[in-house]
Amino acid sequence: MSIITKVLRLLAFLWVLLLSSGTILQYLVFSQNTVFLQIKKEAIQTGWYLPAFYCHIFGSSVILITGFFQFSKRVYNNRPLHKTLGKIYVFGVLFFAAPGAYVMTLFVSRGAGVFASFLIQNTLWVACTLAAWLLVMKGRIGDHKKMMRRSYALAFGAVTLRFYIWLFTTFGHGVGFEHNYLIIAFASWVPNLLLAEVINRWEGKRP
Repeated sequence: MSIITKVLRLLAFLWVLLLSSGTILQYLVFSQNTVFLQIKKEAIQTGWYLPAFYCHIFGSSVILITGFFQFSKRVYNNRPLHKTLGKIYVFGVLFFAAPGAYVMTLFVSRGAGVFASFLIQNTLWVACTLAAWLLVMKGRIGDHKKMMRRSYALAFGAVTLRFYIWLFTTFGHGVGFEHNYLIIAFASWVPNLLLAEVINRWEGKRP
């Protein structure tokens, strides 16, 4: 592994750790006085949004960390650990994070384009995760690894979304500026998925 790759992996892990631990610590007290939940008061009053929100953020925080370690050779070569973390990841996506995201998407108030972006991302996430699980059950390990890269690339969209929000807010006109959130919504996961495809193709050409 080159030095550049190691640095990028370290930066990615720090972003994952910062986002996941920060989210858990911020919302573990289940207070509705946070800035984000204050914006979602009308959605919370429906009774659907808050349970879905907690399922999504806590589920996503756990799977972002467990999923990241799955790409470590040391973890991969430890078969019992790899299988355990894999089960946590798949279970977390299919039964907590993704269902929560579907409900939250119904309350998106930033236009049809943003709604479509989150809906497509979440559906692809479910499809790739389920496909990865079915492939490993059939013993198709190579295809399983490729599908898991796609799944995690979509999960990592939670990290890149926050990064772009920070970037646009700090150096741009903020997320409220016309079309900015639409750009951020698609930029948070489409490049991730394209990068996963590049890695899959590159690995497929290796001897």
